[in-house]
Amino acid sequence: MKIFIAIKNALISSLFALLLFGPILCFVLQGYQLDIISWRAWWILGLVFAGQFCLDILKENAPLIHLVKDINKQFKQKARIEKFKTIPHRFVWVFVCLTLLIIPFLISKYWLSVAILCLIYILLGLGLNIVVGLAGLLNLGFVAFYAIGAYSYALGAQYFHLGFWSALPCGAILAALLGALLAFPVLRMVGDYLAIVTLGFGEIVRLVLNNWSSLTGGPNGVEVPAPSFFNIPIDTSHRYLFIYIVLFFIVTLTVHFISRLQRMPLGRAFEALREDEIACRSLGINHVTTKLWAFSLSAMIGGIAGVFFATLEGFVSPSSFTFAESALILSIVVLGGMGSTIGVILAALVLTLLPEFLREFSEYRMLVFGGLMVAMMLWRPQGLIKFSRFAFEKPT
Repeated sequence: MKIFIAIKNALISSLFALLLFGPILCFVLQGYQLDIISWRAWWILGLVFAGQFCLDILKENAPLIHLVKDINKQFKQKARIEKFKTIPHRFVWVFVCLTLLIIPFLISKYWLSVAILCLIYILLGLGLNIVVGLAGLLNLGFVAFYAIGAYSYALGAQYFHLGFWSALPCGAILAALLGALLAFPVLRMVGDYLAIVTLGFGEIVRLVLNNWSSLTGGPNGVEVPAPSFFNIPIDTSHRYLFIYIVLFFIVTLTVHFISRLQRMPLGRAFEALREDEIACRSLGINHVTTKLWAFSLSAMIGGIAGVFFATLEGFVSPSSFTFAESALILSIVVLGGMGSTIGVILAALVLTLLPEFLREFSEYRMLVFGGLMVAMMLWRPQGLIKFSRFAFEKPT
């Protein structure tokens, strides 16, 4: 009897899904002719029917529910400091690093560029995770620091003949200074007000880059020179390989830096600020310098990512730094789990690689992306990997 009820609920859900998504996915306008793609309707019916049926069966089957709960408990992170001094942990990390270093020699140039883009979004997600995940300050204009890093390399090479290695620290420092400059007017703002100010800052930067044509080239953009290694120009065929290897080491150092930051007093101050600013101030923590550090460190990492983006593309323009980029980076942080480094890395891989595998459904990428975010907020609001605070283990 329960199976018939599950089948009935699955049929009702699949019909509702067809009514809701059918007109969007099944009707395609070709010129003045409306084509109906029937196989998409069958896919909608089948997927929703199978999903709803499995959910109903799982709800009625108590042993399976307990099994799922036990599996979730096994994957929960314990709040303790682990320094990975054991041999198995070291072997795992060495194996992962060696695998990631060997991969670019085995894949095509196209997939190598996709891998570089994944690393860039990992770097952006780690940067925004400092100010949003650790410090709890909503920033909707993070793409501004991304743009500042890219244009610092492009304009520095055009006007001051800066190379790639000189542009990396210059882009990081310039973005950090502007991050601190942004932090000053938002020291007393929280929530929606902070989001509006940071959103306005991101749009101001994009409009300045777009309208100051005499300096930035305006909508036409600026060309970026190819990187060199100790003043030795790198061949075009090896350019992507060089960018990947350098970016991989930068991402590795950033992950190590953030993991150490969470154990430092500054990282603890970030967490205290996120939990309760009033209690944080009552404990003697200077909230002004804490916010300045959060915005500066976050912007610095975003500026470094911008330099690598300019190097990868060989060209920068304001159209690459719209609000959609800020929304995507923020989605990486939320989807991965605010404050979780590993979660941000996994979310960046998912949101970067998924569009490449869904190129046949390019018209519906945002629909899939929005549905994924809604599902995550409903069933796993803490993200892919829940953030756990590091703590000292009580000696036994």
